[in-house]
Amino acid sequence: MHLKIAVLPGDYIGPEVMAATLPVLEACLKKAGHTLEHSTHEVGGAGIDRYGKALPDSTLAACQAADAILFGSVGGPKWEKLPPKEQPERASLLPLRKHFKLYANVRPGLLLKNLIDTSPLRPDRIPQGVDMVCIRELTGGLYFGAKSTQEIAGGDIEAIDTMVYRKSEIERITDVAIATARARRKHLTLVDKANVLETSVLWRKVVGERVKATAPDITLTHMYIDNAAMQLVLRPSQFDVLLTENMFGDILSDEMAVICGSLGMMASASLGLDLNRHGKGYGLYEPSGGTAPDIAGQDKANPCAQILSAALMLRHSFGLEAEAKSIERAVEQTIAAGIRTADIAGGGPAVGTRAMGAAILARL
Repeated sequence: MHLKIAVLPGDYIGPEVMAATLPVLEACLKKAGHTLEHSTHEVGGAGIDRYGKALPDSTLAACQAADAILFGSVGGPKWEKLPPKEQPERASLLPLRKHFKLYANVRPGLLLKNLIDTSPLRPDRIPQGVDMVCIRELTGGLYFGAKSTQEIAGGDIEAIDTMVYRKSEIERITDVAIATARARRKHLTLVDKANVLETSVLWRKVVGERVKATAPDITLTHMYIDNAAMQLVLRPSQFDVLLTENMFGDILSDEMAVICGSLGMMASASLGLDLNRHGKGYGLYEPSGGTAPDIAGQDKANPCAQILSAALMLRHSFGLEAEAKSIERAVEQTIAAGIRTADIAGGGPAVGTRAMGAAILARL
């Protein structure tokens, strides 16, 4: 198979972790007899600095010509004084999600047994580690609803964000969650706020009907968002697949990442409606963490999330399950051997970004 991807490293540590990832991806594919074509393009702050916009036209064109996007991280203090609509995160990621109809965010929450000591939870709460997946609806809700700010009577100011969801949007993300649960332990937890929000009432109705009609083999439970946030800390092992709307998923998936030891270990896939030329889902794949300006350029960043995101890309956009697993095994074996970056070293000996990438590459 010939794979064509657009590489968008982004800002601060983005280019560093991407540089550690591409050799791993190339070696994995070469070993399996595949070829990789990739081109690198500016996005986020890097796009603003060179082209005056966070998502340059040339970058979008390269993404359109590719089978998938391997994304780094964008944003940081250099651009935080720009108007909100022009800031790197809002002016690059959200347009990409909208343009490519990337409606489903799949974020695995895996705490390896060898990394239990890196979690803020007591070891007795996670004796076997953590293994769950958060399925987040990505193109609806408050983030994409109509917004306005206006002055009202008495000189007060009113800001409005609108949360809107359609039945069809809920059905398609539910199908992703069902497929994910079916490949795992067949337990799906819908997280909502149906005691307050009309959108959540619709979510609960649609998800329940969809699971009953198409997936009687899946066990469906419901949990309010506030209780879910608490239960993630109290007993994370109870969860298999979490399904939720955009904002709740944004919050819960970051909480899940911290429970699992470090954002530096958390991969993410954003999947769309369109198919690539291989007949697989077009997607954008990125680490869950940010740009970490405080350690940029110091060879300290953990490349595992970026490398694991590349594995998700092989799985979801190219159907290369064996190759994806080989990368995931190489990461796990590297950590089991005691090779860790500072964020997962627990105060012990740590290696740098380049050395971590090289160690994973060696284990392929």
